[in-house]
Amino acid sequence: MKKGKIKFLTYPLVVLFAGMLLAAFVSPTESTSMPENWDIPAKYKEMKNPYAGDASLDRVGKMMYAKHCKSCHGNVGLGDGPKAASMTAKMIPFNDPKFQSQTDGEIYYQSIIGMDEMPNFEKKIPEEEDRWAVINFIRSLK
Repeated sequence: MKKGKIKFLTYPLVVLFAGMLLAAFVSPTESTSMPENWDIPAKYKEMKNPYAGDASLDRVGKMMYAKHCKSCHGNVGLGDGPKAASMTAKMIPFNDPKFQSQTDGEIYYQSIIGMDEMPNFEKKIPEEEDRWAVINFIRSLK
């Protein structure tokens, strides 16, 4: 094969590869609309956070988030963790005003009770205080 033909074929392949590589870094959170399928019971919608504003739980919340949430939701809750790309559900970023406008009880239900790809954490986070510490930390990611 002549050198000219090799160059002719190499450039389009390099451009194609570079485009595929860049596409791999596109954020999986294309939609910022709230999922419609969360049917949150009234009990949780009205639930009050007994630890709201408790700064002594900041470190615990951050630690629990890193252990249980970060792999999907990412470092700052944008839904860009390493496992997020393999999920079918679109995650709303925690800094989205629609997410932050929910009650603490609604966020508790979504985070602790879960649904579908969002696992249940009742057994993994058995202490109620630790659960609320996670909710407080998620609230801080606005």
